[in-house]
Amino acid sequence: MSHQLDPNTIYTPRETAQILKISQSTIKRLLKQGLIRANKVGGQYRIIGHEILRLISPDVDQKATNVYQKIKRKTIQMLK
Repeated sequence: MSHQLDPNTIYTPRETAQILKISQSTIKRLLKQGLIRANKVGGQYRIIGHEILRLISPDVDQKATNVYQKIKRKTIQMLK
């Protein structure tokens, strides 16, 4: 199964395991160790795509964050 990783999409641990091509037990271990940041919703973990991107490519994640922050600043200035 092939996934396109969207930084703004919320993924389940199962979907995250498929994207990273690792087992669900490995995902659970990473979550418990705090190596993957996630939120619990209704007792189940949810992982934002941005977090998955941070894990697999910190440089790309940082560049995307910088671009977003620049656009956000410009938008705020325009609205003032």
